[in-house]
Amino acid sequence: MRVSFTKMHGLGNDFIVLDGRETALPAVSNSIAAALANRTTGIGCDQLIVLETSQEADFRMRIYNADGGEVESCGNASRAIALLHGQPAQVMTGGGIIALKPTDGGATVDMGSPRFDWQDIPLAYAMDTAGMPVGWEELSNPVAVNVGNPHVVFFVEDCDAVALDQLGPQIENDPLFPDRINVNVATIESRQKIRLRVWERGVGLTRACGTGACATAVAAARIGKAERCSTVRLPGGELVIDWTQENRIMMSGPATESFRGSFEWDDYS
Repeated sequence: MRVSFTKMHGLGNDFIVLDGRETALPAVSNSIAAALANRTTGIGCDQLIVLETSQEADFRMRIYNADGGEVESCGNASRAIALLHGQPAQVMTGGGIIALKPTDGGATVDMGSPRFDWQDIPLAYAMDTAGMPVGWEELSNPVAVNVGNPHVVFFVEDCDAVALDQLGPQIENDPLFPDRINVNVATIESRQKIRLRVWERGVGLTRACGTGACATAVAAARIGKAERCSTVRLPGGELVIDWTQENRIMMSGPATESFRGSFEWDDYS
């Protein structure tokens, strides 16, 4: 079976999009997702995005990280799908229903409400998620928040000086996090500007992480380090995150279609 795909990216965080809304796709396994994501022998991406029909929303978006594992949410992919869909939509994800609205060159996404309870992250045992009494080498006392998927945020003097390629996998796979964790290191530049690097669960270092930007902006506002609306600068570019008074996270930023192609499904199964 020959399957069409669209290659897209949001601030350099790139995706393969398979659209199964009109013609159903074969079942996507973790091994197929990893094979397609492989940058040497596959098409190459940070995440594989599969669109399906849904009875609860306009359509469903399933998300597979580069290691093949299925995850709940992806902010950058949400903007890309808004651009691809071309009109406002309610989309079911593993983290709940989100609302997409395409804009000129990108999209605004209502990512829903943040969750802070330790069971919602989840953590292995109870602790204060606004200042967790834990640490890994120079990184300590993170803020934990679930924004559709789980994140810890460390506020540091210079996020670029942190050896995130070494500490990221240690923290991601620590037994404290039963579902593993996304790791963010952030530097507050002003009340409305945050610089951020992300170790993404199942992917590694990434040029941009939309949910990481959401989690970091919310965490900074929660502990009084920033306003509720801030610009988050990642290696790939900037996102505007607004944690509204109605407790919704609104993420705005660019997305781009790179190219389209097709492949033989059996080559990766």
